[in-house]
Amino acid sequence: MSKRKLIRLNAGRSRFQMRVAGLAFRDGHVLVHRAVQESFWTFPGGRAEIGETSEDTLRREMQEELGVDATVMRLLWSVENFFHYEERDWHELGLYYLMEIPASFPFDPQEIVHRVQDGDNDLEFKWVRATREALVALDIPPYFIAEEIEDLPLTPRHLVWRDGDLDQG
Repeated sequence: MSKRKLIRLNAGRSRFQMRVAGLAFRDGHVLVHRAVQESFWTFPGGRAEIGETSEDTLRREMQEELGVDATVMRLLWSVENFFHYEERDWHELGLYYLMEIPASFPFDPQEIVHRVQDGDNDLEFKWVRATREALVALDIPPYFIAEEIEDLPLTPRHLVWRDGDLDQG
């Protein structure tokens, strides 16, 4: 297997990456995941590879992480995301799509529904209520999504997001 050419650049203590994520909904819930060592959750996805479209990135990531063929629907947000993580300043170009995953993928809003090893990370997936309150309670960055989860944009929305832009209380 050839070494992947994931889009990530390091510049001293700063890092740039391109990340593509998907929001999958079922019965009033949205699918989230986290690396088990992390306290926060996020939406499933991953880094794009050089020469790969964002839609192909999302389909590849869902096949690798969930073992399913996801249907990529429409782009919800393109985000210039700035945050501090692991003692680095990050600049991330994030593309967030609405997606569908097959009905055969497990659904249980009370339990972790899927676990997978992804590189050095043990990932776990669960369904959480698709409400502002539920997303805020789980600490799901980027935090603007919690504000819009109950009223998704009808056309793609571009924004610049810096952690701390919203009062999270």
